[in-house]
Order: sequence, then C-alpha cells, then structure tokens
Amino acid sequence: MKKFFKILAYIFGGVAVLVVAFLIYFNSSYPKVDPPSNEKVEITPARIARGEYLAKHVAVCMDCHSTRDWSKFSGPPVADTWGKGGDKFSEEIGFPGTLYAKNITPASLSSWTDGEIMRAITCGVNKVGNAFFPLMPYLNYNKMTAEDLYSIVAYLRSLKPIENKVPEGSLNFPLNFIVKTLPPQSFHPSPEPDKNNPVKYGEYVTNLAGCFDCHTPSVQGEYIIEKAFAGGAEFNFPGGVVQSANLTPEKNTGLGSWTKEQFIARFKSMDPDGHQIPSVNMNDYNTAMPWTMYAGMTDEDLGAIYDYLHSLKPIYNSVVKWTPGK
Repeated sequence: MKKFFKILAYIFGGVAVLVVAFLIYFNSSYPKVDPPSNEKVEITPARIARGEYLAKHVAVCMDCHSTRDWSKFSGPPVADTWGKGGDKFSEEIGFPGTLYAKNITPASLSSWTDGEIMRAITCGVNKVGNAFFPLMPYLNYNKMTAEDLYSIVAYLRSLKPIENKVPEGSLNFPLNFIVKTLPPQSFHPSPEPDKNNPVKYGEYVTNLAGCFDCHTPSVQGEYIIEKAFAGGAEFNFPGGVVQSANLTPEKNTGLGSWTKEQFIARFKSMDPDGHQIPSVNMNDYNTAMPWTMYAGMTDEDLGAIYDYLHSLKPIYNSVVKWTPGK
C-alpha cells in the first residue's frame, strides 16, 4: 500500500511539474506581438481634428474612456472628462470579471512612446506587453488606415492631462489565459478607403464604429456569425435588459423599410448641440448605444454605413428592445 501511495505521489508531482512548466512557457510566449515601432507621429492641426472626430464620433474611444452621465438617455459623456478613464465593467452587467477603462490623457500616457500607443490601439497590449480584453475592439482598429491611427495618437497627445489613477482589472478563469492568445502579432493597416465606392467605404466606417460587436448576438463570448448584425445582444441595466437592434435590411424586423434620410435623421436627433437629451431614472429604459457621440458623425459617413448595412443579407430576427427587471 505504501508503494502505491509513493507511486501516486510521484505521478501527482510529475503532473504538477508539467503544469508549472506549461504555465511558464505559456506566459512567456503569449501574447505573440511584435515590439512597438519606433515611429514618431507628427502632430498637426489636421491630424488632431481628424483624431478628435474619430475618437468622439466614429471609433468612440471617449465612450468608455470618459465619465458618462447615466441620468440622461444613452449616457452622454460629461464635459471636461475626455480620456480620464475609470469606467467600470463588472459581472453585475455581464462581464467575465471586473475591468476598468484606462486613463488615456497625457497624465497617464506621457511615458508611452507613440509606437507603444499605436500597438495598444491596434494589437491590444499595454506598454509591457500584457493583453487587453477586447472590450476595446482592437481587432477592429487593427484594420484602420495608418493615417487614421496617427490622427488618433495626435489627438490623445493634445488632450488636457487629467490625474486619475485607475485600478487594475481582472478576468475570471479560464478567460484570463485565453485573452493572451487574442492580440494580433502586428498592425495590418487598411489602404485608404475609396469614397466613390459607398459600400466599401461604409464597410470601413462600420468596422471602425464597432457596429458588429454590439449588434451580433453571442453565446458564452462566441459570436453567432449567421446572425451577424441581426441584433439581440443583451445589455444589463439596473432597470432591466436591453437588446440591440437588427441592422440587416430585413423589412419586418430590420432596416429594410428605412430610407437613408431616416437613418441619418435618427442619429442627428440625438445631437446634444441641437436637441434636448431626455433625463431618465435608474429604473427607466436606457441604452448603452452612445447616440450623442455617433450623432456627431458626418452625413457622408452615416450614409455610407447605411449603404453597407443595406448590402448585407437580410436576417429575420425580432428582438425585444427592453425587458424591465422585477
């Protein structure tokens, strides 16, 4: 019997050694990303303006990296908090752990090189190479043009420095290991999109705006590709659950009956510069959709998104927009 337990101990000891060896190998090998480039972004007024437009109204970086006022519909960002970070994403609202949006003002990024910032945006790793959870859609940003990337960096460098120390987040097992395999090795910039081809240009803008991510349902973190853009993704709010809309050109449950003018007008109706944004109570219907930010998109870009969405396969998917909690 003693011999049996001795053999068993050797087996468990060997397994433990193999597990430790694997963890050492895995943590030293992933994420597999290239070193940051040595590029230095030339900061020009045109790049700052373009970067501000992208960060506030298309890629909406400022959606998560600023303070949002949830006493108003769609949680518009609070003035003078651009880039300060601190927004919390926890299990209470459906996340696999607790995550915090980083401070991306110069108060936090002053020690980062331009190459490190560009690698973070497009490959999803921080200054020392640790992987981000793709709540920030770096897989989308990996397909932006080099000039748009430079413009966002220029804009971030121009922000007012805001001192705001953000806590470190943590992911649940096994996602804390899986996330290390997600970052792409390097940045693969898209060529400049042809605005004379509205569908292809719309595809570029739609990717940058992250429409797929919120308007495609998923199961345990895996997107249901056959329902791409068909809506039904769930977002938990204190007062209930919101499901995203069907963006495919299906006439009964999607955008098939919408004209381009109606599509653009829906966004523009949420422009805080020209309209009163409704106040809401905690238990009222609200939405994660940053309407007031997308409202600042140009008619050309919104129209291109419409053209691209109407080129997709129509998918019948009737969603319940709002289900009040008990």
